[in-house]
Amino acid sequence: MKAPEGKYAWTATVGEKGQIVIPKQARELFGIKPGDTLMLLGDIEKGIAIPNRGAFSGLFASVFEERNTGDPK
Repeated sequence: MKAPEGKYAWTATVGEKGQIVIPKQARELFGIKPGDTLMLLGDIEKGIAIPNRGAFSGLFASVFEERNTGDPK
């Protein structure tokens, strides 16, 4: 069965220290480099997800943006 365009599936083995290796094709496709930090999201029923870098940029921008409220704090 051929995967739909833009959809991928890989497997990874968990080592003795709980580490996984992200397959080379996935690292290249998503631009993951040594030293990058990844966010893991977990749901007991749905599993683990690793969102892409831009998934939360809007949220982070709204949380950390400076607001000029006239309050000197």
